[in-house]
Formats: sequence, structure tokens, C-alpha cells
Amino acid sequence: MSDIRDNETKRAILRAALRHFAEHGYPGASVQRIVDDAKVTKPTLYYYFKSKAGLYQALLDWAYNERYSLMQKAVDGRRTLETQLVAIFASMFEFLKENRDLMRIAFATAFASPGELPPNVNYLEKGQRNFEFIHGLIKEAQSRGELTGKFSSDELARGILGIFSLQVMGYLVDQRQEIGRQRAERIVELFLEGARKRSKA
Repeated sequence: MSDIRDNETKRAILRAALRHFAEHGYPGASVQRIVDDAKVTKPTLYYYFKSKAGLYQALLDWAYNERYSLMQKAVDGRRTLETQLVAIFASMFEFLKENRDLMRIAFATAFASPGELPPNVNYLEKGQRNFEFIHGLIKEAQSRGELTGKFSSDELARGILGIFSLQVMGYLVDQRQEIGRQRAERIVELFLEGARKRSKA
């Protein structure tokens, strides 16, 4: 996002912080090592991010905001749920391949115990926003008659995001797993086999 990338010093701090948080977790990451790695001073880090917790929050915001932006761009001009979901997941798989450590932090945060996170870290609000974007696409597809009425829009949104999240977690554990547009197409096909409205014979 623009507030992350508008300054080379901020970018250097974020890159260094990302490496240290990904390798050592929030409690084990040292501010001194981050600034040494970024070749800046502690006052410079605190000027931009206020605190170690603020730096961690900035990385989480980056992860969630980038995914939201990718989803918005992916659906532009696409009119069916199938083409929208394939485009979304293909673009997010590409983002995952280029930003594996960032996504590790985002996913780990959701499952961390309180002592493993900075106090008052906020990711639920943006996570819910991203969920509601997919949920909205599902509801629109239902209103167009693309999906069966057997399942609620909430169930369908959680179902497709659950399938996608398992693929992401699998890749985070083992980068040899193949992810890309073809995998996105297969995920959506699998989902729609159970969710698509079928015409009566």
C-alpha cells in the first residue's frame, strides 16, 4: 500500500522486520537487530512505527491490505462467480509465492497465543473486511441464480475460503507444492461442483 512503500527507509525497516519476525517470532525479534539489519537508528524506526508493536502491526496491515487490493482488481470486469474466484485465487497465489514470510506472519497471528503477539494487535477487523468481500460475491452470485439455495451465503463463503486457506497453509509448510492459476481453477471447480445451481431436467 502507498503508506508502506512511499519511502525507502520505511521499506528497508519493514524488510528487515519481516525477516526477523518470520525467523524468531514477535517475542524473539530484537529491535536492535532489526535496525542494524535495516542500517537505521532506533529513533528512525520509532519515528515511522512508534514501537516494535507498531512495526508488527504495519506488516499485518500490509498483508491484509494487499490481499484486499488484489481481490478488488481481480474481479474487475468479470461477471460470473467462477471467473471472479479463479482470478482472485490465482492472484493471491502469486502474491503468496512472492511474499511467503509475510503470509506466514499473517497466518501465524491468527493461531498465536496471547504471549506470542504484541498487545492490542488488530487483524480481525481487516480479516473480516476481506471475508465480507468474498461473502458479497457469493451473495451476488446467489441473487443471479448461479448457486444453489441449499447453503447459506455465509456457509459458502467460509467453505471456499477454507479450501483456499488449506492450500496456502500447505504451501507455507512445503514450497514444493504447486500453486498457480491451474490450482485456482481446480479449487473453484471443486467448490462449484457442490454449490452450483443445477437446471432441472
